[in-house]
Amino acid sequence: MVETADHGPEVPEPILLQEPAEGTPPVISDPAELILACEKLAEGTGAIAVDTERASGYRYWPRAYLVQLRREGAGTLLVDPIALDGELGPLREAINGEEWVLHAASQDLPCLAELELHPVSLFDTELAGRLAGYERVALGTLVERLLGYRLEKGHSAADWSKRPLPVDWLNYAALDVELLVPLREKLEADLAAQGKLEWARQEFEAVRMAPLPAPRTEPWRRTSGIHKVRSARGLAAVRALWEARDELARKRDRAPSRVLPDSAIINAVLAEPNNVAELQALPVFGGRVQRRYTASWFRHLEAARALPREELPNPAQANDGPPAANRWADKDPDAAARLAAARTALNRIAEHHQLPVENLLLPDLLRRTCWRPPTDTSREGVEEVLRAGGARPWQIQLTAGDLSTALQATARK
Repeated sequence: MVETADHGPEVPEPILLQEPAEGTPPVISDPAELILACEKLAEGTGAIAVDTERASGYRYWPRAYLVQLRREGAGTLLVDPIALDGELGPLREAINGEEWVLHAASQDLPCLAELELHPVSLFDTELAGRLAGYERVALGTLVERLLGYRLEKGHSAADWSKRPLPVDWLNYAALDVELLVPLREKLEADLAAQGKLEWARQEFEAVRMAPLPAPRTEPWRRTSGIHKVRSARGLAAVRALWEARDELARKRDRAPSRVLPDSAIINAVLAEPNNVAELQALPVFGGRVQRRYTASWFRHLEAARALPREELPNPAQANDGPPAANRWADKDPDAAARLAAARTALNRIAEHHQLPVENLLLPDLLRRTCWRPPTDTSREGVEEVLRAGGARPWQIQLTAGDLSTALQATARK
C-alpha cells in the first residue's frame, strides 16, 4: 500500500506492466500480413488507440518508424511502415473512419498524415488530463493514477529506425496503446462530471484540424548559444555553418545535432580560426569523423567573412509580434498594465475552473491582444479578436468579458 500525495487514505500499490496482457504481437512487415491484421482490426469495436515511434535525435526526417494500434476485439497491432514502404492502404481503410485515441496527438498526427492516415475524430488523453485539472499528464502518470497500473518505460528516446527492433522496445511500444482506451473512458467521465466535456471536444477538433507549422524564416537563429554571438558577421558565420550542416544532415538523413552540435558551431564562430588546423584544434572538430568535414566547415566560415555588408543578417531578429513581456514596462507602460490586468483576470478564471492558464487562452494570443488592443474593447470587440486569433468558443465565452474589462480599466487610467 502507498500513501496518497495529500496524505489521505492509502491506495493499492500500482501493478507493474512489463509486457502486454496478451503478449507482444509480431511486427507486421509484409503486405499479406497487413491485410489479415486490418480485417481483424475492422471487425473490432469502439475507438482505436493509436501511437507512433519516431527516431527524433537520430534521423533528420520526423517519420514514423513504427505504428501501434489497439482495439477491443482485435488486440494490438505493431506495423512497420518502413518495411511496407508506406503502402498502408488496408490500414487506411480500416481506421480512417473511426475515432482515434492518442496521447499528445499533435506529436503523432504529422507523421501519420505523411502515411495518409487521418482521423475523423480523436480523443487526446494528455489534453484531456490538462483540462480535467491534473498537474502531471504524462501517459504513465495518468495510467498509474486513474487505472492503477505502472507502465514499463525507458525507450521513448531510442533510435526506432534500428532494425530489427529489440523485444523490450516492442514491449514498450505495445504498452503505450494497451490502456489508452480505458484511460479515455476515465478521463471522459472526469470531464463530464466537471462540465468540461464540450470544451475538450472543441480542443480535440482544433488539434485534429491544425495545419502543419509554417517553416521558420530564419531557423538558424534558434542555434543554442547564439546569444553569445554579438556581431552581424559572427551571425553570418553561424548561419553559414547551420545551413551547411542542415544540407548535409538532410542528405544523410541524420539529426543535425549528430552531424555537428550547436555548441561546436558557436565555438567555431567565437574562436575565429585562421586555418583548418586551428579549427581542428577546437572541441568536436578534431574528432575522427569530423576531420573528414573540417575543410568544408572552414570554407563556409571563410565565405561568411567575405560577405559584403549588405548581405549580413540583422543582429536584431525580425519579429512581427510583441517584444518579450519583461521589456514592456520600458517600451509601452500602458501595454504592460494591460497585460498585468489581463493575466490577473485569466489566472483567476483558470484557478476557478482548475485548468492550466495556457489552456484557457494561448499566451501568444493574449500578448498580441494586450500589445495592440482592438479599437473596440467591448466584449463583442474582444470576442471578434479572439475568434480571429483561433480561440475556441468555450475559451471566448470564459475570457472575453474579463479581458474586455481589463483592457477598458487600463485605458481609463
